[in-house]
Amino acid sequence: MNKEIFEKMARERVLIIGDVMIDSYMWGNVTRISPEAPVPVVAITKREKRLGGAANVALNIEAMGATPIICSVLGNDDSGKDFQQLMYSHSMDRRGIVTSDNRMTTVKSRVIGNNMHIVRVDEECTHPLSAMEEDQLLDRITRILKTMPIDAIIFQDYDKGNITPRIIAEVTEMARRKKILTTVDPKHRNFSNFKHVGLFKPNLKELREGLNIEIDDSNDETLLHDLEEASRKLHSKQQADIVLVTLSSRGMYACDFRGKEPQSIHVPSYVHAVSDVSGAGDTVISVITLALAAGMSLEESVRCANLAGGVVCEQVGVVPIDRERLIAEMQ
Repeated sequence: MNKEIFEKMARERVLIIGDVMIDSYMWGNVTRISPEAPVPVVAITKREKRLGGAANVALNIEAMGATPIICSVLGNDDSGKDFQQLMYSHSMDRRGIVTSDNRMTTVKSRVIGNNMHIVRVDEECTHPLSAMEEDQLLDRITRILKTMPIDAIIFQDYDKGNITPRIIAEVTEMARRKKILTTVDPKHRNFSNFKHVGLFKPNLKELREGLNIEIDDSNDETLLHDLEEASRKLHSKQQADIVLVTLSSRGMYACDFRGKEPQSIHVPSYVHAVSDVSGAGDTVISVITLALAAGMSLEESVRCANLAGGVVCEQVGVVPIDRERLIAEMQ
């Protein structure tokens, strides 16, 4: 693996559109069970707030040396202020951030005792953006695309309402006119609304539900056959150039429709000591977007993203990729 490609990745600017949130952590020790209910008592020793959701994609882009620009709508609340302060601490560009009195900022609070994830509490709103909020967000995106060179756009959807059919249609059209790579990490609500994108990355469950089909994963042969059929069906409906399906412990499958005939690639998972799968999808979409935008081949891009996803699963909590370790393992 030529290290120069990673240097090229580090020079890229990536627009990230989607649902941002705060990942809040309470770390502590468990020594007894509560007398009130059969649950562990966690004595908290540390609290921490991190950028989460689509903002974790930004952290991965930043960790790879590239420049992320987040475009999202926050609530005009204390958590929204905390989120912007976290952006400031990472020296992130905030020109794509809109605040609204009609939304709350999503916060996911995790309690971790003895390095085990015990419970998560979510505070969120999931209704779609209003027409006025769409106007404000599209205005920010349009200004950025007019005034800055952008190498790629990532749609990071968590079904919290920031990504709407109108946002998808208008941004993908702007990207096509400017020949900017678009990649998508979808959820169910907008699954069928993404058309003519560069790369579409569901996991196996999302693919089944999004296309309303059965996929036989009882063995690798039937799984790969069904994945190719599903990818062809998805391409015929939505015209994605590349369909990438993450398969958890079975690696990744990609189908490339950019040539005369579709080309399938299956990359097995790398063996890692898995501690926590949280945030692995954010890492995968970040790394493969940077790799493709830098001109890496699809097969090498998939291998790189697959390895990156495995590396972050070794740590507890949502963490970005370690660039130097990824480069070393790729080489």
